[in-house]
Amino acid sequence: MATQDVEALIEGGKASAAPPLGPALGPLGVNIGAVIAEINKKTGDFKGMQVPVTVKVDTDSKEFTISIGTPPASALIKKEAGVNKGSGKAKEDFVADLKIEQIIKVAKMKEDALMGATFKAKVKEVVGTCVSMGVMVEGVPAKEAFKMIDDGNFDEKIKARKTELSAEEIKEQEEERKHMQEELKDKREQFETEAKRIVAEMAGKDNKDIRAKLKEAQLPEEIINQFAPKEEVKKEGDAKKEEKPAEKKKVIK
Repeated sequence: MATQDVEALIEGGKASAAPPLGPALGPLGVNIGAVIAEINKKTGDFKGMQVPVTVKVDTDSKEFTISIGTPPASALIKKEAGVNKGSGKAKEDFVADLKIEQIIKVAKMKEDALMGATFKAKVKEVVGTCVSMGVMVEGVPAKEAFKMIDDGNFDEKIKARKTELSAEEIKEQEEERKHMQEELKDKREQFETEAKRIVAEMAGKDNKDIRAKLKEAQLPEEIINQFAPKEEVKKEGDAKKEEKPAEKKKVIK
């Protein structure tokens, strides 16, 4: 049995016969419409995200199988949270608050890739990723959500693999997300003001001393990198010139 693989990166739920799939599948004689329909069915949960897809075609029977890769758990969490990135100070600044249903949804999407022996353990793995991203779960820091899961607070929803949110829950979550983003914006403005003040006061000082002072003020690394003076990088040729002793001019008498 001869087979041929066609690999492509497709936006979830939006595969079509246009490039890259159509031209690659056409010569194989496979039912392109059927392939597209199945890909869109399998990637529907990844709308707005790029998903790796592999179509394995039996070149004799024209039968096909489709395997779908999944984005990293962190990317799925950001999509559920409606944010572009996690927190720069995950232990202190929170960027979003997810419901347990959304955690369950991510665990279902990544189920085959997660290491947990049970689905409940896989849900906890996703919560672990939330810890490092500054994403809360059910109104508490993700670390505290571990205990809530262990105590059985969400057993019924986890067992049922519940992923749907009510319209009211979605509205409340959006309002909470906006509130968190406003707080983060205010904090960033405060950090930037403090960084500018320190850099101005230490103008002319050694760059390392300025960076040390910024760190002492407990400013996020992102802010420090943005406002700290950049170290001058000497070119290799310049260094050699400095090391080379000055040549004595030959005096002709």
